[in-house]
Amino acid sequence: MSLLQGDTLTQISFSVFENKGVFAVLLGSGLSRSAEIPTGWEITLDLVRRVAKAQGVADQADWAKWYTATTGKEPNYSDLLEEIASTPDERRSILHSYIEPTDEEREQGKKVPTPAHHAIAALVRAGFIRVIITTNFDRLIENALREQGIEPTVVASEDALRGAEPLTHSECYLVKLHGDYKDARILNTESELSAYPPSYDQLLDRIFDEHGLIVCGWSGEWDHALRSALLRVPNRRYPVYWALRGEAGHGAQELIRHRSAKQVAVNGADDFFKGLQQRVETLTQSQRQNPLSMDLLISSTKRYLSKPEYRIQLDDLIAHEVGAAIAKLDRADLPTGTQWSAQELKRRVQVYQTVAEPLARMTSVLGRWGDGSEHSAVVDVIRALHHHAESQGSGMTVWLGLRSYPAVMLFNAYGLGLVRAQRWKDLHSFFESTLPRAGRDAKRMVDSLFLWAWKGADADVWKHLPGLEKRKTPLSDHLHDVMASWKQSFIGVEPNFELLFERFETLASLAFLEAYSEADLEGLLSPSQPQSEARMPLGRVGWHSASFRSLVADFESEAMSQTLIASGFAKGSRRFLELFIINLKRIHARMEWL
Repeated sequence: MSLLQGDTLTQISFSVFENKGVFAVLLGSGLSRSAEIPTGWEITLDLVRRVAKAQGVADQADWAKWYTATTGKEPNYSDLLEEIASTPDERRSILHSYIEPTDEEREQGKKVPTPAHHAIAALVRAGFIRVIITTNFDRLIENALREQGIEPTVVASEDALRGAEPLTHSECYLVKLHGDYKDARILNTESELSAYPPSYDQLLDRIFDEHGLIVCGWSGEWDHALRSALLRVPNRRYPVYWALRGEAGHGAQELIRHRSAKQVAVNGADDFFKGLQQRVETLTQSQRQNPLSMDLLISSTKRYLSKPEYRIQLDDLIAHEVGAAIAKLDRADLPTGTQWSAQELKRRVQVYQTVAEPLARMTSVLGRWGDGSEHSAVVDVIRALHHHAESQGSGMTVWLGLRSYPAVMLFNAYGLGLVRAQRWKDLHSFFESTLPRAGRDAKRMVDSLFLWAWKGADADVWKHLPGLEKRKTPLSDHLHDVMASWKQSFIGVEPNFELLFERFETLASLAFLEAYSEADLEGLLSPSQPQSEARMPLGRVGWHSASFRSLVADFESEAMSQTLIASGFAKGSRRFLELFIINLKRIHARMEWL
């Protein structure tokens, strides 16, 4: 069995991804259907209805059947429009009402760019699609492109073609074969569509010869000039994919056979192009940074960290990577209104990890070999990522929470570097660093990004990732695995990374508990209430008995307890540290038997 058997969409995605800028899209009226802009057939039937009503004909259940019975022929868009309006200006005026949205329609989201238009625009912005051919008169694709900051080269007439930027120099080359609905030179009737000007034919011959093609929303039945262009192409160097909702008509079948096109069954243009754009984005994000580039980034970080005179270069390097990360997050397909699914969760987690990895590795290096001067820079990076995440306020809770996952990864990476270097005072200061919040008081880093204190940490969500279904601490386990895969950047010789990771989490738990007063803890953890405990996030050490025993013994030792207290942990109080250990033991006892 083939890996991609029955999954043509993934096959197209790989073709588009691996051949960046090679594929053109050919779009028909079906693309704008979900925007409630009618197709040619729907306009035809509505024109039949309007003419008949003007002649006093009563409402009919089937206007096509009535027209055939009355005239002796099938309704024909070209014939009917030519009969009603004798000049291009008249025909343009008729079409205007079917395409231009009213204020009420705009408010209702009608006759505005659809998810398909937005997905195509995102593919253009990312450089995967550069040429768009459409038979549509509307401006939905132009509007979607401009929302992405792209000003397309629009060819909607022979004059426009003569003055257009060359195809090879254009970021997006949009060919509107039938014209624009606001231009009187639109092509509507069968006679107008029987042949294109020679300059159009030359352009189409070049595009169809030099590009792969994705067809969607075009029946292949009308527009003989476009059919002829596809039939006369001599070359098949790149594939043709034809998205179909239902069976292909006779005209489409002929073209599909001639071009050896691969048919793609779709539920609609929106689902098709959204799926294509998401898969291409996933392929982009999941293609990890070149190991040599990552090695160079880590080496540069270490070199700039080694001498104070390199501080400017280090700051510039950090700023560059932050800018690159935020740009990637903005380009990624991560809308917060998307419906929940475990597959979508897995995809988003992978995207965020790929984007965050360079910065996470850098911050782990800064934690491992820094001297404290890097502290403010790291905190600023995390604040920048967190601020970017919080800038989106509406959507599904799970996706809104996940937006700050890159900040969580950097929180863990820098903290692990500090633990590896035994920089206990800097670690405590890091936990105490604050994250600004719009309209509210700032919140400690450890209260915002550590395990279930983070708003994206719902265990029931993280259990949907492969291998975490039955874990007691799925987020902690997942972060452990991610950090273990990045540890070569900063660990050095470390026989037990698992214990190192769990030491970091346990110290974060201690810092979190410092929000309590010592008196409150005395009351909560009184010997008379042996089942009572203070709320405190706890990771893998809650059930991992070997690490638990090792860490408790270490924290209870005189040398480590003095070191932690001197570094600011436990509010500088030995009794507070003792209360923390009591609380730790109680939570561990509960989690161990869950």
